[in-house]
Amino acid sequence: MPTISMPGKIGHGLAMIVLLTRRIFGLVLTLIAVSLLLFAVMALLPGDPAAITLGTSATPETLAALRHNMGLDQPLIVRYGHWLAGALAGDLGTSYTYGVPVAGLIAERLAVTLPLALLAILLSVLVAVPLGVAAAARRGGVFDIIATLFSQMGIAVPGFWVGLLLVLVFATSLGWMPAGGFPGWESGFWPSLKSLVLPAIALALPQAAVLTRVTRSAVLDTLHEDFARTAIAKGLSRSRVLWGHVVPNALVPVLTILGLQFTFLVAGAVLIENVFTLPGLGRLAYQALSQRDIIVLQDVVLFFAGLVIVVNFLVDLSYLVIDPRLRAGGAR
Repeated sequence: MPTISMPGKIGHGLAMIVLLTRRIFGLVLTLIAVSLLLFAVMALLPGDPAAITLGTSATPETLAALRHNMGLDQPLIVRYGHWLAGALAGDLGTSYTYGVPVAGLIAERLAVTLPLALLAILLSVLVAVPLGVAAAARRGGVFDIIATLFSQMGIAVPGFWVGLLLVLVFATSLGWMPAGGFPGWESGFWPSLKSLVLPAIALALPQAAVLTRVTRSAVLDTLHEDFARTAIAKGLSRSRVLWGHVVPNALVPVLTILGLQFTFLVAGAVLIENVFTLPGLGRLAYQALSQRDIIVLQDVVLFFAGLVIVVNFLVDLSYLVIDPRLRAGGAR
């Protein structure tokens, strides 16, 4: 009877745990490095938050007292330590402008930005993956021409211009969608979702254009692999080989681009939310910058950076699930 090598399986499991531990440790170090760099950059921004809060008529004594209450008279390294310790404990400080905890502001605005980003990613995947696969399967055909034109136009056209065009057509001319604003989820699911459709399309279009090109290239490269040619030679239908063998093996570069695109979605949300006057994290960051509300700005940017780092970490883990060769390589 065949025997099962338990020590080998245990060793493989331990190797995977070590690999995951290393990656988590790297993630934590990256977050700390980003927080240090972010704090240093924010400290170099011109303008005194205390002076901006009090205005030009403030006396030096009042200004000094407010700076002391804000902790602005402490050394930078001390202020960074207090800020980092508070962030790790869930205390992100109090907004200079709004006078409320920053954690509450972020949670409130996240209810707009997160659905917007998820809807944009969903639209991007639903358009790009089928179009890219169809273009690769019928290279030189109609779908390939459409995919090429769509990719070139989507990459060339700025997202904010697409947003303005969508408002002009679907909000102003046709009246199908709201031109901007967000009614709040308490007003109902459909009215809230409806207000996110046009911004999500404006965010998704450039990302879908890039993803279409990557999907097409990945599927074409995988179609020329030996296992794909062998499966076709054995009599399997082309569609079965395409969707059952080729597309799953082409997902690694597609997932890589999706992870990178999340970064661009976060950055693009700042502009798109201001175009559509959405009360999201991007608009909050813009307002904090204009009002020199440094504590809000650095907390929002740190949240964005942490979100991007965690998403890319999860994408790395998904590679191990999709491709067994990466698991074997990581275990070694």
